[in-house]
Amino acid sequence: MERIYFDNAATTSLDPQVLEAMMPYLTERFGNPSSIYSYGRESRLAIENSRKSVAKILNAHPAEIFFTSGGTESSNTAITAAVRDLGCTHIITSPLEHHATLHTVEHLHKRGEASLEYVSVLPNGHIDLEDLEHKLANSVDKTFVTLMHANNEIGNMLDIHAVGDLCKMYGAIFHSDTVQTVGHFPFDLRNTPVHFITGAGHKFHGPKGVGLLYINENVRINPFIQGGSQERNMRAGTENVYGVVGFARALELATAAHDADSAYIKGIKVYMMEQLKKQLKGISFNGDPLGRSLYTVLSVSFPKTEKSEMLLFNLDINHICASGGSACTSGAEQGSHVIRAINNNPNQVTVRFSFSKHNKREEIDVVVGKLKELI
Repeated sequence: MERIYFDNAATTSLDPQVLEAMMPYLTERFGNPSSIYSYGRESRLAIENSRKSVAKILNAHPAEIFFTSGGTESSNTAITAAVRDLGCTHIITSPLEHHATLHTVEHLHKRGEASLEYVSVLPNGHIDLEDLEHKLANSVDKTFVTLMHANNEIGNMLDIHAVGDLCKMYGAIFHSDTVQTVGHFPFDLRNTPVHFITGAGHKFHGPKGVGLLYINENVRINPFIQGGSQERNMRAGTENVYGVVGFARALELATAAHDADSAYIKGIKVYMMEQLKKQLKGISFNGDPLGRSLYTVLSVSFPKTEKSEMLLFNLDINHICASGGSACTSGAEQGSHVIRAINNNPNQVTVRFSFSKHNKREEIDVVVGKLKELI
C-alpha cells in the first residue's frame, strides 16, 4: 500500500531540483569556503550567491542574512542575544511557542537573567493583542517579545505588523519564529517592524540541517557559537555549503510557485474539513482554520473512545503519517502544550494533518474513510 504523508509541518520531501543544485557541492566542489585557493573560493561564492538570493526574496539586505543549522539554533541565538547583548531583562512570550523558544526563555529565566511573562491567548488560538499592549505598557524593564508568526500545531497566524508596531511604540525588541512561514508566504522585511526572524530549509522542500537567522541591520549582537570568523564573525564553524545552496534553491522554487501551490494546498485543506464534517460526528477543529491560518495545517479533535485513543498508532499501521497533539495522552506522550493552552479537553484526541503540493484529494478520501473505520 502507498504511504500517505500528511505530516508536512514536521518535514517535507526534498525537491529533486534542490538535490540537483546541491550535488556538485557534495561531489567535486568540496573546497573549504575559508581557503584562499580556487577550490575554496568557488565554495565561498556559492554561499554568498545563496545569501544574495535569499535576501532578495525576503527583501532584506544580504548583510542581514545568516545561515545556521536550523530554526532551533536561530531562535536560541536571537533570544539569548536579546538578553545578553541588547540588555533585555524582561521577556514576553506565549504558551503556544515552539519548544525552541519556550525552553530557551525558561532557561534564561531560571538562570535569573530575565523576568518572564506569558501573553493571554484567545479561545480561537490567536494572541490577545490588548493583553500584549497592556503588558508592554506596564513593563519597567527593557522588554524582549518573542511570538511565532504561525503556530506549527494549530496553524494560527500572528499579525506580525501589529505586534511589531506595538514593540516599536514601547521600545521592545521583537523576534518572530517564522519557521512555518518562510518558504510559504511572501516576506518584505524592509517594511516589517521585526528585529529577528528564523527559517528552516526542510519545511519547504529543502534539506534538513540548514536554517536562516535574519538580524535587522540596526541590531548588533555577539555570536552564539564561538571559534571562527565564518558568517561575518557571527557563527563559527565551517559552513554547511551544500545545505546553504539547497536552502536558497528551495526558497527560489517555493517563491516562484507560491501562488499556484498555496491555492492548491488550501483547496486540499478545505476539502478535508468538508469531508470530515460530512462523515464523522462530534469532531471539531482547533484554532482558526478558515481565518488567519496556515493553508498547510489542519488540527482536528476527535471524541475520545477506546478506539480513538490509539488513533495515531492505527493510522501508522495503515501507512498514514500524521502527528499527535492531544491535551493529555497515555504512555510516554506528554501531550501537547499548545492544545492544553487553548482546548484543555481530556475527552478529545487531537491529530494534526499537514499538507504539501504533493498531496491529492484521493488521499483525503482514503484517510477520511479510514478515520470512519477507526472511530
